[in-house]
Amino acid sequence: MADRSPLVMLSAGEASGDLHAANLFRELKKLVPELRGIGMGGIKMREAGIEIRCDSTHLAVIGLAEVAKHYGEIRQALRSMERMACEETPDLLICVDYKEFNFRLARKARACGIKVLFYVSPQVWAWRPGRVKSYGRIIDHMAVIFPFEVPFYERYKIPVTYVGHPLAGKVKPSMGKAEAMAKFGFADKGPLIGLLPGSRANEINRLLPVILDAAGRLAQEVAEVQFVLFRASSISDQLLESHLDLRGLPIRVIEGQDYDALQCCDAVITVSGTATLEVALSGVPMAIVYRLTPLSYWLGRLLVRIPYIGLPNILAGRHIVREFIQQDATADNIAGEIVRILRDRDYAEAMRRALARIKEDLGEENGAGKLAELAAGMLKQS
Repeated sequence: MADRSPLVMLSAGEASGDLHAANLFRELKKLVPELRGIGMGGIKMREAGIEIRCDSTHLAVIGLAEVAKHYGEIRQALRSMERMACEETPDLLICVDYKEFNFRLARKARACGIKVLFYVSPQVWAWRPGRVKSYGRIIDHMAVIFPFEVPFYERYKIPVTYVGHPLAGKVKPSMGKAEAMAKFGFADKGPLIGLLPGSRANEINRLLPVILDAAGRLAQEVAEVQFVLFRASSISDQLLESHLDLRGLPIRVIEGQDYDALQCCDAVITVSGTATLEVALSGVPMAIVYRLTPLSYWLGRLLVRIPYIGLPNILAGRHIVREFIQQDATADNIAGEIVRILRDRDYAEAMRRALARIKEDLGEENGAGKLAELAAGMLKQS
C-alpha cells in the first residue's frame, strides 16, 4: 500500500448486494479517501465510484434449476473475477452475499494471498450448517447483519463482527404520508396495495403473473382499490410491460423501493427476500409469495433447517406474516389474505405491532459505517 493507492475489490451479484456494496464503498471512502474500487456489480456500485469490470445485472437468479440454466454465463463471470483478483492483487476482497459464487471467488482469492471479508453471512445456520467450517478456511472475517449469527460463527472460531443490518435506520420516508399521497397522485378514498415482484428477471416471470392475478381479484372484490408496483432498477421496462400490458389493471409503477410511496400502502404483496424486511421496517402488513421450479423447491426443502422463508418470520421466530409457498401461492389465497388485512382491524394491528418489534430489535445503527470501519482496519493491516 506504500507504493499505490489502496485497492479494494467488491463482488455483488444481486440488486440488494449492489446497493449494500455501494453504501459500504461510500462510507469506506470517508475513512480512506484515496481508496480505489473495482469489481462486479450494477448501477448503484457504478454510481458510488466503483469501476465495474463485470456487470451483474443478468446474473441474479434464484433456485438450483434456474442457476443451472444460466451456468455458462455465471461461470464466465466467476472466471473473470478470479483472474481479476489474482492479477490486480487488491488489498482486500469484499464479498457481498451471492453465496455460492462468492464462496468460490473467495477461495481463489485466498489462494492468491488476498484478504477476504465476507459481508451478509450465508445462511448456513438455516441450511447446510456443516459448511460453516469451509467458510472458515477461505475468509479472514465474517461481517454479519443479525445478532444471533455471532455465536454461531464463534462456535467454530471464525472471526466475526456484528455490524448491524444495512437497512437499519435507512427505511425512512422523506416526507409525511399526506404529502406523499399527493406527490404520487394516490386517491385517499380507496385502499392502496403495494406490489413488489422482485429484482430478478426469473422472479418477475415466475411470480408477477400470480401477483397480478391476485390484484385482479382484489379489483373485483374491494371497492376503489388502487395498486402501486415497485420496479427494481435491475428490471427493464420492457420485461415489466410485457406482463402489465396483458392485464389492463390500473397500476402505477414506481422505480425502486420508494419509502415515501411504501408508507402510503395499506397492505403489500411481496416476493421473499430483502424486500420483506423493507416492508416490515415500514410497518406495512404484507403477504409473502414464494415459488420455485418443483425440482429447486424439492432440493431446497431437503437442505433448509428452519420453518420460515420470510425475513420477518425468521427474525420474530414465529409466523407473523403469511407465507404462500409453491402450490399455496395462488391468486385466491393471496387476495384472500389481503382482504383479511384490509377488513380485520385486529388482525392487521397485531401484524403491525409484531413488525414494530422487529424494527426496534434491529435498532438504528449505521451498518454500512460499522462495516466500513471493519474494512478500513483490515486495509491498514495489509
